Amino acid sequence: MNATLTEDLSLYYLISSASLFVQLVMLVLLLASLLSWWFIFRKWFVLREAVKLSDDFEDSFWRGADLNTLYQRATGSRYTSSSMERIFVAGFGEFGKHQPSAQSDTMMDSVRRAMQATYQREMDKLEAHLSFLATVGSVSPYIGLLGTVWGIMNSFRSLSSISQATIAHVAPGIAEALIATAMGLFAAIPAVIAYNRYVSDTEKLATRFESFMEELSNVLQRRAVD
Repeated sequence: MNATLTEDLSLYYLISSASLFVQLVMLVLLLASLLSWWFIFRKWFVLREAVKLSDDFEDSFWRGADLNTLYQRATGSRYTSSSMERIFVAGFGEFGKHQPSAQSDTMMDSVRRAMQATYQREMDKLEAHLSFLATVGSVSPYIGLLGTVWGIMNSFRSLSSISQATIAHVAPGIAEALIATAMGLFAAIPAVIAYNRYVSDTEKLATRFESFMEELSNVLQRRAVD
């Protein structure tokens, strides 16, 4: 009896013998977990590279390098450029399109719009797939709970045909139902943690980009006046 109960409570047996609906719930949660882990690792590398490249470019910018030299190096580089570098290229490139006699306010408005457009594109790239992690983190527990409710319901329905119920009759059904809950939490918890961490990282980068845009605008403003 104990051997049979132990066999009936093995993970493989519980999953393979679960109802089709519960198996579909488990499959959805498994796919959501695998996709979220893929985006978690991918986003980690993307943000880490974005911070490193921005640090390198900002160091070059504030060491007093000539802006024309920085622009030529950025536009002619065959290597991966940073988001901050692309914002600089957009602003300085727009600045160079205007004649020296152009009105300063009009020229600077055009420069800021060019940088703002590039800034928004870069932020869209950095924030890509974060909404997926948020969705997995918020929805997975409910999907798992749906499988749990369905499994427990089937477990109690099966008791209607049994004159004397024991723990051996209800344990497998309840156990398979709780597996769905566990899978929902397994998918949700890493996604929520990663989402909160990456939102904080992207906000820090956004603050750096905005500060750089203001500082570059001041530099170009002084250059236009001189």
